[in-house]
Amino acid sequence: MQEFRDKRVIQALLAELEKKTRALPSSIRIMEVCGTHTMTVHRYGLKKLLENIGVEMISGPGCPVCITPNEIHEAAIELVTKKKNFILTTFGDMTRVPSRKGSLQTAVPASGSVVKIVYSPEESLEQARSNPEKNVVFFGVGFETTIPTIALTVREAFFEGLTNFSILSALWLIPPPLKAIVEAKEIAIDGFLYPGHVSTIIGEKPYQFIAEDYGIPGAIAGFEPSDMLLGLSSILDQIHQGKAMVSNEYSRVVRPTGNPKALAVMEEMLETKDAYWRGLGLIPLSGLKLKKKYSNYDAESKFNLNIKGGSGDLPGCRCGEVLQGVISPPQCSLFAKKCNPNSPYGPCMVSFEGACFVHYKYNRGLK
Repeated sequence: MQEFRDKRVIQALLAELEKKTRALPSSIRIMEVCGTHTMTVHRYGLKKLLENIGVEMISGPGCPVCITPNEIHEAAIELVTKKKNFILTTFGDMTRVPSRKGSLQTAVPASGSVVKIVYSPEESLEQARSNPEKNVVFFGVGFETTIPTIALTVREAFFEGLTNFSILSALWLIPPPLKAIVEAKEIAIDGFLYPGHVSTIIGEKPYQFIAEDYGIPGAIAGFEPSDMLLGLSSILDQIHQGKAMVSNEYSRVVRPTGNPKALAVMEEMLETKDAYWRGLGLIPLSGLKLKKKYSNYDAESKFNLNIKGGSGDLPGCRCGEVLQGVISPPQCSLFAKKCNPNSPYGPCMVSFEGACFVHYKYNRGLK
């Protein structure tokens, strides 16, 4: 990977980008959809360098921890604080997200219940095997990158007959919110930098409608600095040519058709549903739930949870606007004051891929 971080290569690519932007009448705005892209942009100082040559990078909704509505977090808190002999497992970031009912990290579990941080869905399944007398719920969150492994875990539990295992799902699809952002017309976007990890699963086709229906160029890119700059170069070429498409600048990893096996697992076990996204509201067919065959492993139905989305952020928090690309984190009055990584007030400051966390870590104090 070192060649993709080579300073000379990066400088050469930036020089090439500058030649292309000089021929444009104004600066361009490109949304990097993925939170890992946001991290790369700021970690390597590309944000300012790109601005200097006329390319403004905008953070998008590509952080699953960030876009999950408060109501799902509150349902998880409700489960572990009111159900006895209950194990709630989830990833570390999810335990720190604040809601009207606090967070999983500060919640006081009911008698015999506990919150456990895991690093994979399989660890949750092992908890169910080791604790047959307790209900084990995996609070699973993710985009297409992690969804297949979560689905496989449920299938494994199904075939083993583990009736004490279920998932509280916060599973999201990337293309639908991009459509919502474009149609909202709250910000002008000249191009999309599509996420490499998600694209390894879904391939190129799911983004085609953005180029065909809205005329917006896009490129799939990896996560090293040179990867991203190659993606931006392709978008600039499309703008010059007046021809929008989806270019694959991460072909060493992403196949045009994605990962057929992973897609087959998703198709077998999951179905789409309308879902609320933080900042974006209700987006048709943007979430996933288990199919009827596996409904006994759906914690929402198993425990009769009544989850309704749409309440938005906590008062004063503007995480939702950050996820839409409407504002940058420093424009929130709570940023680096009431809201910081040690005491996050919104989820965009919790996740390592959250735009507020990234801005705080790499840009705080910069003009």
